Amino acid sequence: MAEATDDRLRLLIERIERLEEEKKGIADDIKDVYAEGKAVGYDGKIMRQIVRLRKMKPDDRAEMEMLLDTYKAALGLG
Repeated sequence: MAEATDDRLRLLIERIERLEEEKKGIADDIKDVYAEGKAVGYDGKIMRQIVRLRKMKPDDRAEMEMLLDTYKAALGLG
């Protein structure tokens, strides 16, 4: 029984290690795409912000933008 448990644990750890490697590869690919965008004149920070906004639900995004506008107006930035 212990041997089967040890094998199962080893297999799980190996899967995690493979997935971590894939994640690193994907992160490197994403970094390259941002660098490509920057090379053709796009702002990387703004691109990241747009990606973050697109991940949000429309209602959450609208609420955040409303609050941001309120805060900007209160600080005389708007």
